[in-house]
Formats: sequence, C-alpha cells, structure tokens
Amino acid sequence: MKRTMNDAHDGNCAVAATAEIIGTKWTSLILHDLSEGPRRFMELEHACPGISPRTLSERLDMLEGQGVLMRRSYPESPPRVEYELTEKGRALLPVIREMRRFGRAWMVVEPASRRAASARP
Repeated sequence: MKRTMNDAHDGNCAVAATAEIIGTKWTSLILHDLSEGPRRFMELEHACPGISPRTLSERLDMLEGQGVLMRRSYPESPPRVEYELTEKGRALLPVIREMRRFGRAWMVVEPASRRAASARP
C-alpha cells in the first residue's frame, strides 16, 4: 500500500506536532520575546506590532494549554500578570534561534553599508 503525504503526517509525526505549536501566526515571535525572560501582556503586544489583543490572548492561552508557557498572577494593586516559558518552552528556543539564523542568511536583506564592509578582505 502506497503512503500519501497525509498518512506521513498523522498524529505520530513529530514535525507536524511541533509545527502545530510554532506554525501559528505570531507564535514564534511570542516565543522569541519570551526567550529574554518573563513579559507582561502589554510588553508582548508592543513587541508584536499588528497583533490584536484578542489574537495575543488566544496565542498565550494556546501556549499555556500546550505547556509551553506559564501565566503567573501577582496579588498586587493593580494586578500584575506575567508570562514565562516553561522547560518545554525553553526547549523550543533552539528552533527559534535557527529560524532567526535562516532569516538573516536567506530572507533579510542587509543594509548596503554592512554588505560592503563584509565584502572587504
């Protein structure tokens, strides 16, 4: 029996399972921002220009449900809530770093001054 592409990416496919987490729009950027330490909602919102508060909230809830981050509430006035990567979330950081590396090498155009400087012997 011949395997189709869909058969190869069933519930047991590690790549598909990982893509389910980081493949959603904004998610890899949120993980990248959280790699620098705990962040408040507004900090994450400002770090992702164009994301709506609703979408950010949905992504944070999804990541918390997946065990990638934890939400920590502090009983202060006004209340303070921070988001922080869990061990599972920190385990995704090498993937995020490789995405950055790939983007710098293949996707992001360097300013002409940097290209010229790196071309000199």
